[in-house]
Amino acid sequence: MNTIPSGGRVLKRLESLGLVLPAPMRLPAGVELPFPWVSVRGDRVFVSGHGPLEADGSLAGPFGRVGEQVSVSQARELAAKTALAVIASLARELGDLDRIAGWGRVFGMVCSATGFDRQPDVINGFTEVVVQAFGPDVGRHARSAVGMAALPMGIAVEVEAELILHR
Repeated sequence: MNTIPSGGRVLKRLESLGLVLPAPMRLPAGVELPFPWVSVRGDRVFVSGHGPLEADGSLAGPFGRVGEQVSVSQARELAAKTALAVIASLARELGDLDRIAGWGRVFGMVCSATGFDRQPDVINGFTEVVVQAFGPDVGRHARSAVGMAALPMGIAVEVEAELILHR
């Protein structure tokens, strides 16, 4: 499915918050990703690493290392855009975000300058969007936020996740 379905409690909440789910990622020329963005296995959902997207599906900047080229506040906004990208992929794959019983685990990666140690502050941008969209019961999750020397295509934030569906 390449379109986001309409309706549902979660999509209505996103709309009321003024949050827009982006189009599918437009890959840069020469980039191939031979895996699905979302893999459903029974009642478990595995989300491949996503980066921040603009509404049209293009990669969102600024690009580079947080603490050098990218400020903490910019990176936090990129993490929020990453949450919207993940939610959009989930909506396209699942057809109905209300099928999600809970967010199990979030693994946040921050392209970090040497000595930068505020990765949790950055990934809070992701967590806040998820909890706003899904509510505190479904949206709460275990989480890691770690620093990386580099991330694909120069992005500053990447997040992967595991979720549980209603049976």
